[in-house]
Amino acid sequence: MPCHLHPTSSLYGMGYSSDYVVYHELIMTSKEFMQCVTSVEAEWLAELGPMFYSVKESIHSIEEGKIKAAERKKQMEDELKEAEAELEAARDREMAPSSVRSRIITPGHEPRTPRTPRSRPRRLGF
Repeated sequence: MPCHLHPTSSLYGMGYSSDYVVYHELIMTSKEFMQCVTSVEAEWLAELGPMFYSVKESIHSIEEGKIKAAERKKQMEDELKEAEAELEAARDREMAPSSVRSRIITPGHEPRTPRTPRSRPRRLGF
């Protein structure tokens, strides 16, 4: 419900309107007017009456919000570029020829050891 400052109020002629005010008296005419008005900070209300008031951090202007969003986007893009560079470096290390020769190892066989010749049993007689 809209409420206006009474013309006799000390805050009426200030040239700006406060975000938060505390008033003592309401005068009902064709409009509602606040009289005996004091300008207060939002933190004061939250500190003295936490069961009634809470303060949310907000962006003061749309331009500040756009600037912060652009900064966050640039930071995320930089992080993405760093991660891609690390991934590419890991791929290059993996694909680079190594000095150690890779071999296929089969279970039960020792590599590069001479095998024992198999001896066939001789048939007796027949």
